[in-house]
Amino acid sequence: MQLNEAVKSVFASGNFTSLDWGIVVIYLLASLIIGVFSNRFIKGISGYIIAGRSLGTALAVATMTGTELGLITVMYSAQKGFTGGFAAFHIAVICLIVTFFVGLSGFIVARLRESQVMTIPEYYEQRFGRRTRILGGILLAFGGILNMGLFLKVGSMFVVGVTGMDPTGGLLTAVMVTLIALVLAYTILGGMVSVVVTDYFQFVVLSFGMLLMVGLTLNRFGWDQMVDVVFQFKGRGGFDPTVSEGGFGFTYMSWQAVLGLVSCAIWPTAVTRALSSRDVKTVKRQYMLSSLSFMIRFMIPYFLGIGAFVFVMTSGGLYKEIFFPEDPSQAVNNLYAMPLFVSHVVPTGLLGLVTAAMLAAFMSTHDSYLLCWSSVITLDIISPLRHRKPITDKGKILLTRVIMLLIGAYIVFWGLFYEGSEDIWDYMGITGAIYFTGAISLLLFGLYWKRASSTGAVLSLLGGFSAVLGLGKVRLWLGGLLGMELTPAHVGLFSLFLSMGAMVLGSLLFPDKQRQSVTEAE
Repeated sequence: MQLNEAVKSVFASGNFTSLDWGIVVIYLLASLIIGVFSNRFIKGISGYIIAGRSLGTALAVATMTGTELGLITVMYSAQKGFTGGFAAFHIAVICLIVTFFVGLSGFIVARLRESQVMTIPEYYEQRFGRRTRILGGILLAFGGILNMGLFLKVGSMFVVGVTGMDPTGGLLTAVMVTLIALVLAYTILGGMVSVVVTDYFQFVVLSFGMLLMVGLTLNRFGWDQMVDVVFQFKGRGGFDPTVSEGGFGFTYMSWQAVLGLVSCAIWPTAVTRALSSRDVKTVKRQYMLSSLSFMIRFMIPYFLGIGAFVFVMTSGGLYKEIFFPEDPSQAVNNLYAMPLFVSHVVPTGLLGLVTAAMLAAFMSTHDSYLLCWSSVITLDIISPLRHRKPITDKGKILLTRVIMLLIGAYIVFWGLFYEGSEDIWDYMGITGAIYFTGAISLLLFGLYWKRASSTGAVLSLLGGFSAVLGLGKVRLWLGGLLGMELTPAHVGLFSLFLSMGAMVLGSLLFPDKQRQSVTEAE
């Protein structure tokens, strides 16, 4: 929709000034310098991808938190808080429980670290053969790159909203291009060394900014007023996730348990931290300590989203009209609610620090994701296909850098042209499921079931690809065909069960000959 002049004035009425711009620019230049400086510490492809497996506990926890608490996380979580109220907190609690369990038990991640692999598809080859690694790498790259397709646009929407830019012009595109250019520059130069160093720095800035916003939100409204406003407009559904009226329910909660496991033990950007850690003991300690930060990374943005909802509803007038008009199709995208709220609540000067913190979150996610997906394509797709004429380490680094540039161009394009009907969190869950439903099966059965076969693994990966049916317009078409309302949670859980069933059935019907002969000999 074309926003009228009155709506533009609302965006321009925040507290962002030239002082805040100065703080943000200085921070961005500092990050770029770090990337240039980090380049001198790279020693081969292992140093570029996993920092030479040298991360200790403190640095591993900080860089994992910095990566997983990205601006995209803040934005989609704030959106959930804005639409779901306090009931959204259940997602954070589930994430805490699952991550702590993984750390306590070492489930999946400890055995992966013991295998000495650099990527998850490398384990596929170690356990199931080269064809599984290549197929797994293709699905991982496809689902992962599709998953991050909206990161840039959503992050740029924060910048536009918090700085008071005109959201109706071409400034969103300009911000997108500028931000991705900065991230590409220091990630391409420094690899994982740059990512880890900047993540640690960004973790400190980000923690300060998030805590500051929580304090200012409570100072503005107070806890009692926030609870009262949410109850007034959302009723019980704003507090109880089991109530379907709140947009959640038991099926949704079950899906969140799967996503909680995925986010810490299956998703490559998190697992890379485990593979970069010094030893298995460090991995377990890292996950147990990170479990609290995994909860906080959701809960604080949910709280800010609730604060934005309370701000809009209590301000009334135009503020309420632009997000909740009589005609829902005329509403301003609710992703703008949180940055608009921040721009009006945080005072000048501190607003620059908060914005720098949010850009820190943006950069710490993008650098890790760009490095992850480009390295998967290089190490798990192209290199295995070139096994007869191996690529040198220098060639792999160059290839990884070129692929990063191509991915950067893609996410600019996808962010500008994709229009989905789901919340950003649900979009990310279903696009990630294209990879992780199959990955759960391969890692779970591959690590813990001796009879898992390469044929079962291939069938499992193909079964997981069915998650593509959960994308917005495809899901709506399929639901109409079946005569029922389908949600991303329905499709995701179906894909997971299909993938696991394919693994078991395929392994029993088509056992690996070598493994079968060993079993018979025993």
